[in-house]
Amino acid sequence: MLVHLHVKNLALIQEVQADFGPGLNILTGETGAGKSILMGSVNLALGQKMSRGMIREGAPYALVELVFQVDSCTEEKLKELDVFPEEGQVIITRKLMENRSISKVNGEASTAGNIKKIAALLLDIHGQHEHQSLLYPEKQMEILDEFGGGEILEKKEGVKGFYIEYSRLKKELESYQIDEEQRRREMGFLEYEIQEISQAQLKPGEDQELETVYRKLANGKKITEGLGSVYQITGYEGEGMGAQMGRAMQKISQIREYDSELENIYSSMEDMDSLLNDLNRELSSYLSEFVFSDEEFQETENRLDLINHLKSKYGHTIEEILSYQGEKEKELERLENFQARKKDLERRLEEQEMLLKKASQELTRCRKDWASMLEEKIIQSLQDLNFLNVEFHISFREKESYTAQGKDSITFMISTNPGEPVLPLQQVVSGGELSRIMLAIKTLLADKDQTETLIFDEIDTGISGRTAQKVAEKMKVIGENHQVLCITHLPQIASQADYHYLIEKNVENMETSTRIRRLSYDDSVEELARMLGGAKITDAVLQNAAEMKDLAQQQKNTRLK
Repeated sequence: MLVHLHVKNLALIQEVQADFGPGLNILTGETGAGKSILMGSVNLALGQKMSRGMIREGAPYALVELVFQVDSCTEEKLKELDVFPEEGQVIITRKLMENRSISKVNGEASTAGNIKKIAALLLDIHGQHEHQSLLYPEKQMEILDEFGGGEILEKKEGVKGFYIEYSRLKKELESYQIDEEQRRREMGFLEYEIQEISQAQLKPGEDQELETVYRKLANGKKITEGLGSVYQITGYEGEGMGAQMGRAMQKISQIREYDSELENIYSSMEDMDSLLNDLNRELSSYLSEFVFSDEEFQETENRLDLINHLKSKYGHTIEEILSYQGEKEKELERLENFQARKKDLERRLEEQEMLLKKASQELTRCRKDWASMLEEKIIQSLQDLNFLNVEFHISFREKESYTAQGKDSITFMISTNPGEPVLPLQQVVSGGELSRIMLAIKTLLADKDQTETLIFDEIDTGISGRTAQKVAEKMKVIGENHQVLCITHLPQIASQADYHYLIEKNVENMETSTRIRRLSYDDSVEELARMLGGAKITDAVLQNAAEMKDLAQQQKNTRLK
């Protein structure tokens, strides 16, 4: 569960910290005090995008920190995401700056995508406008599938696997929808391309070898002239280095007997003379073997032109050209065996469609079974929320084509008054009624949900009176098995709190800031009185608030017994 929230420099919040407990945690406060900003900070910590204007004016950054205490089951699931709680705690922080943000889990940097996966195991947030999503068939299907749990999920995975292969075969078969004349044209073009490449008899790396030879032949005159000059400079005739070295050695030879150290000099000169001699032999050999051939040069140039021509059409390298040839040979084979391949694909597609159809029908049957149970439970839950004469039905319609989710399209049908026909949800209910329906559904899903913490951000909008009391009781029931954080404007719900927090706005030194504090019993009664009585709080209103608080406690004690 969420045990600690720390927010700094976010909108009206300068710095607030709150410790939450198990059960029903209620947050109240006047309009504009910053209730939704405070709860919205939880969304920010979990990766929601934020505008620059959310950072408090004059502050270099905003910070949100969430501390969760997790049970052993959640801890094992977190380890699969490479998150290892320390003493059962997970700490998620997000530092938001003007141009970037940094998210961390237990002190280690983490991506937004990874944090969303982690958050899915820790808490579930229901926003004040989420009930509007109930009007969309996709959301209604999502609710039914979530209610069905593992049984529906298993059948959905089966349908998805068959659908992926069905779509692949269907797409491949579509490529065979050409007439005979077009097929012949494509075959002719493919044969031309394959033949052009085949006739070239390309070899990998051949182009690089040819470029080396071409460079040598194209610069043959420069090579022979340059090496000839080097041969003369280092040679043993005339004033060449070899001849001069011979004369120098003769001079040293005449005087070396006078000093033993001259022997070393003479020896070094012998080595140099030997190297010069070897160099001259190599130069002479290269020059005698190097013969410029116009025919070889022309053949090399023509071969390179052919390869470069093929590169301009089929690939940047010989390897790419040969790969292109292989692809076209496969395509040609496909067209040559067009009719046989087409019939084979049609057969396989038909078989796959039968498998997909069977799996989709099984999914539909499973959904209808769970839909019957969901209908009964939603009706009971709506009656608990003061829909006394409600009728509710989940209508199934078959889509025209298959999807990865099967072939079902469902519609939530409802009648809230006696004698009225059952119609699609969007044609019947008001905003307040929609909020109650969403709450009823969330209550049902909460019983199946393993997520320990649920956050409700003013989803009670648009209800009051007896209905509000029913909602309050329902919220309290959820709080018996989950930690619930609820922002509310209804005193009936606030009176059920196990922990009551007040969010208030203060002005100090011409600066406005939001703060949160946990209320004692007496403070909670005063806040309930404010919610009941408005600006003027009389003794009668205070007494009413105290009675409301005490009655909620009595109901809690009765349920616990």
